[in-house]
Amino acid sequence: MSDTAPPPADMFLVTATGRPDDPAAPTLSLRNSPVVLVTFAGNRLTREATRAYQAEFGIGVMDWRMLVMLTRSPGCSVAQAARLTGIDKAAVSRSLQRLESNGMAQSEVMGGDERRKSWSLTPSGRDLHSKILPRALERQNDLLKGFSQDEIAHFTGYLRRFLANTEAS
Repeated sequence: MSDTAPPPADMFLVTATGRPDDPAAPTLSLRNSPVVLVTFAGNRLTREATRAYQAEFGIGVMDWRMLVMLTRSPGCSVAQAARLTGIDKAAVSRSLQRLESNGMAQSEVMGGDERRKSWSLTPSGRDLHSKILPRALERQNDLLKGFSQDEIAHFTGYLRRFLANTEAS
């Protein structure tokens, strides 16, 4: 990765009319600001995934994320899950408690401290994960329609770099 000068701010700004002589204060463009577009995409992805998974499987996208998390990292704590997913600990904790009350996840107290628990999926949780996974891959393929494998690899690399920059800022 090379050091480059930051792009000019006007690359991401627009006025209400879009004309440069508009007296209104400039603001972020909804079409040219990558941060705005990533935020909008993330919000739409979350909303649509929640709707689809709730209708098909009875869980929202947050619980699906935790099923994925516990499949990838069985025995993780709330803090570890929050750090890896970038989701706040309270939301992770609520999701894990929901999964536990539905028999999909189980916790084990660590070191005798009731506040510290390791989490893992139950057989029912693993089964639900395996049922949702093909649908999640189908949704992903729908979203990546028209992209070549090379473009997907580049896009994924850009997103990883973008996420790394969020941790550095």
